[in-house]
Amino acid sequence: MVWVPLDPQRTDCLTWLHIPNNNAPKMSLEWLVAWSWSLDGLRDCIATGIQSVRDCDTTAVVTVACLLVLFVWYCYHVGREQPRPFVSVNSLMQGADASGLQNGYVYCQSAECMRCTHNEGLNQKLYHNLQEYAKRYSWSGMGRIHKGIREQGRYLNSRPSIQKPEVFFLPDLPTSPYFSRDAQKHDVELLERNFQTILCEFETLYKAFSNCSLPQGWKMNSTPSGEWFTFYLVNQGVCVPRNCRKCPRTYRLLGSLRTCIGNNVFGNACISVLSPGTVIMEHYGPTNIRIRCHLGLKTPSGCELVVGGEPQCWAEGRCLLFDDSFLHTAFHEGSAEDGPRVVFMVDLWHPNVAAAERQALDFIFAPGR
Repeated sequence: MVWVPLDPQRTDCLTWLHIPNNNAPKMSLEWLVAWSWSLDGLRDCIATGIQSVRDCDTTAVVTVACLLVLFVWYCYHVGREQPRPFVSVNSLMQGADASGLQNGYVYCQSAECMRCTHNEGLNQKLYHNLQEYAKRYSWSGMGRIHKGIREQGRYLNSRPSIQKPEVFFLPDLPTSPYFSRDAQKHDVELLERNFQTILCEFETLYKAFSNCSLPQGWKMNSTPSGEWFTFYLVNQGVCVPRNCRKCPRTYRLLGSLRTCIGNNVFGNACISVLSPGTVIMEHYGPTNIRIRCHLGLKTPSGCELVVGGEPQCWAEGRCLLFDDSFLHTAFHEGSAEDGPRVVFMVDLWHPNVAAAERQALDFIFAPGR
């Protein structure tokens, strides 16, 4: 067996042929001649390519190469540092459910969780995150955050009992248990215009309670009496894909809000349900950088929210804004015939937190940092 060309004019296609032994030397010579011609052609091709490169302007080639490298680096840097909290519902459906989801709810399983850590190491961690942010971006506008982190222990310990955020206090923010609707007018009006949409999706979800005690995706919270259920779309800055698929229009609405907190652990969006006879114990929220917004979906009589000692009532189709870093509680004293109290809750930025501060706080308190 020897290699011979199929066609004297073509040396790129070879095949195996069975040749009698007496003709083998002749065919081997023809093969070597053809192969030599092929090598000459390859050498000419390489020489042509090298000459083409030499003819180019070296400066132009280097400039283009540098620009290409910078573009690739920029795409990588932006993609890594600026995640988008609100992706399409279709993307959520295609992706696997986030790890750590149990019954559609993100449970804290980390000893380093910002909201669950109450020790001296937290302040050091926050300061390290601030330094890392400032090195990458700027110290400009970081005065209040730097002051708050540096003296966090003093702020949290010396605050009056009426307002004691459990994790982070940003100094020099106007203090008030409740806020007017104008504090975040655009988002309030947008939520109220979509009241019927959110209500319809809740009613579809709530039908599942007739089939089992705690449907998938709902979380039961601890209360001294009664039952308090929550259905999270965003929990501590992390979307809950399974739940978002069940409320696609409500989830898309979150992406239209201008001041929704979606990139850090202080951001939440959920449906909150209180059954008749329920009392939520007095407690403080984790920070004063946010305003908690309640859109009333079902508000029977006998329901009340008390923040900083001041009582307020919900109204269907209307938003109620308050600072949950104040001591607050809620209760439903209605009868079983009244049905549950239901609100759609979403966390918005405090109006006096500047844009540069929001960006830094998103970085410092990013989920999993």
